[in-house]
Amino acid sequence: MEKYFDKIKEIIFEIAPDVLVALILLIFGFTIIRFLLRIMKKVMKARHIDETLKRFATNVVGWVLKIMLFIIVAAKLGVETTSFAAIIGAAGLGIGFALQGALANLAGGAIIMLFRPFNIGDFIDVQGEKGFVVDIQIFSTIIRTPENKTVYVPNGALSNGNITNISQLGFVRVSLFIGVDYSSDIKQTKKVLMDTIVAVPSVRKDPEPTVNISELADSSINFSVFTWANVEDYWAVRAAVLENCKEALDAAGIEIPFPHQVEIHKQG
Repeated sequence: MEKYFDKIKEIIFEIAPDVLVALILLIFGFTIIRFLLRIMKKVMKARHIDETLKRFATNVVGWVLKIMLFIIVAAKLGVETTSFAAIIGAAGLGIGFALQGALANLAGGAIIMLFRPFNIGDFIDVQGEKGFVVDIQIFSTIIRTPENKTVYVPNGALSNGNITNISQLGFVRVSLFIGVDYSSDIKQTKKVLMDTIVAVPSVRKDPEPTVNISELADSSINFSVFTWANVEDYWAVRAAVLENCKEALDAAGIEIPFPHQVEIHKQG
């Protein structure tokens, strides 16, 4: 047992210097990488590089530098770099199959950066999710939904699917459909609705709002109320228009039809 512990101590003392040097290299390396990335960000900012491209490029360079640091540290610990090449070459096919999803996401990120269907800060509709683009990383794009949820969308699926950039033009249409009773005066109803929506402060004047009959339904005359708002004002404008239209129609004596229940009392 004593010989066994002596052997362990001998091994520890033998590898301790290399482990210590490797640890120092690791700490020093991460410090250098952070420093280089800060310099890179400052240079790109000084040259007015787009924020989307700046974040993506920084992410890619950071990963490359970390992989290089890992190889250097491994070599210092006695792992032959030629062995790395042999292992990677032998396992290349298996790694390719295992990482095909990651590689597809990496390629998808490159395609997004090349064709730029959206930028950081845009409001998009992708893969059944709507939200603001927070970041475009190597493998995924991060969006924040109106409910303040963070969604990670794989770049591979993103680049191969439909992308709706809702905020590309800076404003969107708020579409509402309001039904009134058949006894209502059509011209009066249109005027009440139009006067109401143009009075909402956040409604855009250009394009102009519109109010038109959209349908003669079974129990109501339905009007389409189309207004335009800046992307960030969408929900506020929608709520304000709905509330104000209801109040204005009530004040004008124009009824919004709703199901009525009639109670029948039997005499017994």
